Amino acid sequence: MTQQTSKGITYPESSDHTRIWEHVQTLAEDADSIIIGDVDVQRFDSSGTWNKPAGALIVVVEVVGGGGGGGGVPDTSGSQASAAGGGGGGGYAKRTLPASDVGSSVSVTVGTGGAGGTASGASANAGSNGGSSSFGSHCAASGGTGGSPGLQSGTTQAIGGGSPGIGTTGDILLRGMEGGNGVVISAAPAFTGTGGGGGVLGATRRGPAVTASAAAGTTGFAPGGGGGGAVSGTGAGSAVAGGAGADGCVIVTTYTA
Repeated sequence: MTQQTSKGITYPESSDHTRIWEHVQTLAEDADSIIIGDVDVQRFDSSGTWNKPAGALIVVVEVVGGGGGGGGVPDTSGSQASAAGGGGGGGYAKRTLPASDVGSSVSVTVGTGGAGGTASGASANAGSNGGSSSFGSHCAASGGTGGSPGLQSGTTQAIGGGSPGIGTTGDILLRGMEGGNGVVISAAPAFTGTGGGGGVLGATRRGPAVTASAAAGTTGFAPGGGGGGAVSGTGAGSAVAGGAGADGCVIVTTYTA
């Protein structure tokens, strides 16, 4: 007769008369099936399906939501300037799971970055929100919100950046970075909002700063970075769009026997 430990190692009872080398072989085979021998890393930059590798023991999932888009700015006259807020960065979540708790395949959703706010004539729009990312029902994080649009201004003012996304399901749940405010100082110069970084993986993206020209917002850094806000300096005239937020990502690390 034999017994097993809680982790599946077989050992003989005192009444077991099997030869010692057979016990050693069984012990080695049992141990080999539960000791980590390899690592499989799959990164998803777009939505898809994860398939569990053979011999999976532990599955570690990291997700980052999409970044929010930066705001756009309207036309400005000779006595005006305008600066928009940057988009918020996507949230981050991490979860460690026994492979037995995960199905043979899992649907992976990667949140897309929000579009930059459009602008035309005297009007401008906020950036769009970034999408949520998830690994089935096991791990998820929301996207950042879009930055506020700039206003035609001849005086000092600030426009808000987008709020960050946050991890919503997992063992570790973190926010991305807030989008920076767009600031006009007595019409000129104008400083645009910086796009927030995504979770703990994406970097921040600085928006342009000008005194007498117009510039579109900068595109967010992947994964999950917010887009920079647009800017129009004194007398620039042109309405310009904000920068797009970056898509999020899902990283699945599987430790196999």
